[in-house]
Amino acid sequence: MVEKEKISISAVTLTLNEEKNIEHCLESLHGFVSKIFLVDSGSSDRTLEIAKKYGVQIASHPFETHAKQWNWAFKNLPIKNEWILTLDADQEVSPPLRDEIQHALSNVVDTVDGFYLCRKQIFRGRWIRHGGYYPKYLLKLVRRGKVYSDENELLDFRFYVPGKTLKLQSDLIENNRKDDDLNVWLAKHRRFAVLQAREEYHRRRNGSRWKIHPTPLGTPDQRTIWFKSIWYGLPLYLRPFLYFFYRYFLRLGFLDGREGAIFHFFQGFWYRMQVDIRLKDLKKNVR
Repeated sequence: MVEKEKISISAVTLTLNEEKNIEHCLESLHGFVSKIFLVDSGSSDRTLEIAKKYGVQIASHPFETHAKQWNWAFKNLPIKNEWILTLDADQEVSPPLRDEIQHALSNVVDTVDGFYLCRKQIFRGRWIRHGGYYPKYLLKLVRRGKVYSDENELLDFRFYVPGKTLKLQSDLIENNRKDDDLNVWLAKHRRFAVLQAREEYHRRRNGSRWKIHPTPLGTPDQRTIWFKSIWYGLPLYLRPFLYFFYRYFLRLGFLDGREGAIFHFFQGFWYRMQVDIRLKDLKKNVR
């Protein structure tokens, strides 16, 4: 049997002070992708020094939002390969995923513009396996010239492609080692809460439409947006309690142990309450 030609892939990642994560990310790409691009927004640590060891092509661009930064990258980076692997600096491609991606791209048809990868979330060394957090599919492998982000999505942004999408089953590992310090995680999510409240407020006020149709029977992103549209209709301050109960008890989040309890409480309840408080403040200030 004649072995099929290996498909060339470009990888792109965004960075800002990611010295604790970037080497793990780049090491997982070594020998797998033909080109790595890094868009940095002003790192002052060893991020760029580490990236240069891997022959990464580095571009600099001021950061506004993730969606805007990714759109800038897609429009301005000299990407030549047909397929782009879009990674956060704290994400790593597992060896089984490398093999599965190559097999999938060797057999892909022209009508497919993207692949969802299965994220495996690690928090403070613990795999968050329950609470509805695994498997979680993210559109991360996309066809060049077809992909874009919706700049109305200030925080929970996603990639969009016009053609069909498929799902791969092997793990994309997400492990932000900076979050081992819980104070760092809390400070980051306080900033996130402001952005998420602003996005929800403007969507409620302006009736902004999603770029894809929300449906419980569609792609992973269509289902996420469908759930989000239901979330928007729930009473403020009550919905964090409902969500935590759903995740921790109904979806068995308690099986994730001590670190899982910390994660599900802060990410599933505390953070959602922060968003509701800020959303209420926005409404009050406008009135």
